[in-house]
Amino acid sequence: MATKTELGPIARERKYAQDKQVDEGLIPRKVPIVCSTRFGIALILHFCNFIMMAQNVIMSITIVAMVNSTSPQSQLNGSPEGLPVDSFGDLNKAPKSLPAKAPVYEWCPQIQGIIFGAVSYGAILTMALSGYLAGRVGTKRVVGVSLFANSFLILCIPPAADFGTAFLIAIRIAQGLSQGSILGGQFAIWGKWGLPHEQNRLYSIALSGMLLGCFTAILISGFIIDTLGWPFVFYVFGGVGFVYCLIWFVVIYDDPVSHPWISVSEKEYIISSLKQQVRSSKQPLPIKAMLRSLPIWSICLCSFSHQWLVNTLTVYIPTYISSVYHVNIRDNGLLSALPFIFAYITGVVGGYLANFLLTKNFRLITVRKLATILGNLPSSVLIVSLPYLSSSYVTATAFLTLSCGLSTLCQSGIYVNALDIAPRHSSFLMGASRAFSGMAPVIVPTVSGFLLSQDPEFGWRNVFLLLFAINLAGVIFYFIFGEADVQDWAKERKLTRL
Repeated sequence: MATKTELGPIARERKYAQDKQVDEGLIPRKVPIVCSTRFGIALILHFCNFIMMAQNVIMSITIVAMVNSTSPQSQLNGSPEGLPVDSFGDLNKAPKSLPAKAPVYEWCPQIQGIIFGAVSYGAILTMALSGYLAGRVGTKRVVGVSLFANSFLILCIPPAADFGTAFLIAIRIAQGLSQGSILGGQFAIWGKWGLPHEQNRLYSIALSGMLLGCFTAILISGFIIDTLGWPFVFYVFGGVGFVYCLIWFVVIYDDPVSHPWISVSEKEYIISSLKQQVRSSKQPLPIKAMLRSLPIWSICLCSFSHQWLVNTLTVYIPTYISSVYHVNIRDNGLLSALPFIFAYITGVVGGYLANFLLTKNFRLITVRKLATILGNLPSSVLIVSLPYLSSSYVTATAFLTLSCGLSTLCQSGIYVNALDIAPRHSSFLMGASRAFSGMAPVIVPTVSGFLLSQDPEFGWRNVFLLLFAINLAGVIFYFIFGEADVQDWAKERKLTRL
C-alpha cells in the first residue's frame, strides 16, 4: 500500500502532463495573420488578380484610341470628339495626334459591345469547371497555366485586330476562357488556407488586387497610348504576365502541409482550425439540392445584378468620359483610373470592417446582407443620377469614384456567402455563382451598345436606368432569401454499416 500511495501523485502528474500535451495539440498557439504565410498567400493572389484584371480592362481604355472617333458610325450620342482636348478645354495643350503607327478602326457601338463582351463568353464556360478542377488538382496548376495562356493571348490582340474583327473576337473569347479559370480556380485555395474567422480579410485582400489592377492599367495605358501607341499597352501587360507566371509557380502552394517555408506553429494552427470544415472528396456534389436552394439562387442573382453594375463601370467609364466630356486620351486615363483606386481602398477596409462587426457579436447573416446592400444600392443611385448632373466632369468623376468605391463592399457579402452555407462545396459554388454572374459581362456591352446606338440623345440615361432596376431587383431577392447557416444538404453524411 505504501508503494501505491507513493506512486499515486507521480502517476497523476504524468497524466496531467499528458492531458496538457493533448490539449495543446488540439488547440495550438494562435499565430497572428500579420506577416504570416497565409497572409503571404493572399498577397500572391492579390498580385495575380492585379495582372488578370489589368489585362482585361486595358481594352476599355485602348478602344478609345483604336476607334476612329471622326467616323459617324463609331460615335456615341452623336458627339464627335474631333481633336483631342485636354481636361481644361485647351487645344494647344492637347497632343497633336496619336502615334502615327497606331492603326484605327471603324467599329460601331454594337461591334464595340461585342468586343467588350467576348471575354465573358469564354469566362462563363470555365468559372465553375475551374473551381471544381482546382479542388481536385490544386489552385497552383489551374491558375498558373491559365495566367500564362492569358498573357500569351494579350500579345495576340494587336495582330488579331489587323486581321479583322472576327479574329479579334475569337482571341477575346479564348482570353475569357483563361480569365474565367483564373478567377474560378483560386477559390479552392481558401478551403485549405483560410481560417473561418479570417476569410473575410484574406478574401478581400486577394480580390482587391483586381481593383488596383484596374486603376494601374487605365492610368498607365493613357500615357502609353499617348507616347507609344495603343499596341504597346498589350505588349507591356502581356510581358508582365509572363514574368509573374514564373514567380507564381515558385512561391504558391495549395496547402500548408506542402509549403516548405511555413512555420510549424502556423501549420498546426491552420490545420487544427480547419478540422471542423474538412471536405470529403468521396461524396458527390448534391446538384439537385443546390438547384432547389433559394439561398444559393439569392447569391447567384444578386451577384449577377452586382456584376451588371461593376461591368458597366469597368467597361464604359473611359467611353463615357470621352464621349460626354471630350477629354483626351491622357487625361481620360487619369480620370477613369480615380474610381478604382478608391475602390481598392474601400475593398480592403470593408473586409476588416466585416470582421470587426463579427467580433462585436453581430449575426453573420446581418453582416453579409449589410455589406451587400451598401455595395449595391448607393452605387447604383449615384450612377443613375449622372445624366441629370451639370456638364462638369469634376462632379461626374466624383460620383463615379464614390459609386465604384462603395461597390467593393460586396466582397464581404454575397461573394463569400457560399463559404457560410456550404463550406464543403464552397469552391464549386463560388465558381458556379461567378459563372452565373458572368452572364452580366456578356449582356451588358451588347445591350448598352444597342441602347447607345438606338437613342443618341438619351442613350446613357437608358443604360443607367436599366442598371438601377436590375441592381435593385437582385438586392431585394437576396435580402429576402439570403442565409448564412450551413444548409442540411451541405453537412457531412456519416455512413453506418450494420
